[in-house]
Amino acid sequence: MFRLASLLRNNSISKGQRWLSTRDTSNMAKFRESLKAAKGVAILSGAGISAESGIPTFRGPEGYWRKWPPTLLASPRAFRDDPSLVWEFYHYRRELARKAKPNPGHKAIAHFEARHAKSKVVTVITQNVDALHTRAGTKNIVELHGNLFKTKCTKCGDVAINIDSPICEALRDRGAPDQDFKGSDIPIKDLPHCKKPDCGGLLRPFIVWFGEMLELSVMERADAAMTTCDVVLVVGTSSLVTPASLFAPMASLRGAVVAEFNIAKTPATPDFSYYFEGPSGKTLPIALA
Repeated sequence: MFRLASLLRNNSISKGQRWLSTRDTSNMAKFRESLKAAKGVAILSGAGISAESGIPTFRGPEGYWRKWPPTLLASPRAFRDDPSLVWEFYHYRRELARKAKPNPGHKAIAHFEARHAKSKVVTVITQNVDALHTRAGTKNIVELHGNLFKTKCTKCGDVAINIDSPICEALRDRGAPDQDFKGSDIPIKDLPHCKKPDCGGLLRPFIVWFGEMLELSVMERADAAMTTCDVVLVVGTSSLVTPASLFAPMASLRGAVVAEFNIAKTPATPDFSYYFEGPSGKTLPIALA
């Protein structure tokens, strides 16, 4: 606690980060000691950290696109019924993510991983699909729900990285969230298609949609990290979406130190060792310094 208090007094931490209360400062010092001793660190991130980079969340009024809630667009049935509309929605999301930049929270995580590459196993498990952790420099990342900049062929199953803007010419200048425009008139033949020889199947976003199961290999990597780590950071997640909402409470039950970094408490907060209130872009640089 004395060292952290000295940092605060001596301006080693910027003025914009001096809003920690005395109690939080004490808890932060204790948490940093646990982090220092840890051999395995798991960081579970959710929509909150991306919201600080300007990416809308799925929850709340800002989650709507045109007049559609994401539960109706982000589903296998929606893609089957109207792939053009779904691709417009995901083109809009891809362009938002492309323009967004990793914030200090993303960067703090990446820098922490890089600094401790030889002494700790640091695993970032994210519910986000915007690739901001990767752009910040994080290497060991588990993307639970997929990636906006990957596609999957509906015919051959090939998964490929695609960072083209637009992903196909027919989607150029499309996807605006105009409340008065509901449908899409793009012919299916003009949507993204597989370029593998003898395939040409329709591509879909590589996203785990509502009603779909997470990939087994992804779950195995997440489970391995959560069952062996000493410290867990829960960052910007509502702790409402399963199975991710179960990870940290289960780690806490087996004795791991769990710290939540969020702008508001969640139903899981009482299960954790620490709670640090505020934007992760302010709290994480202090915690991971």
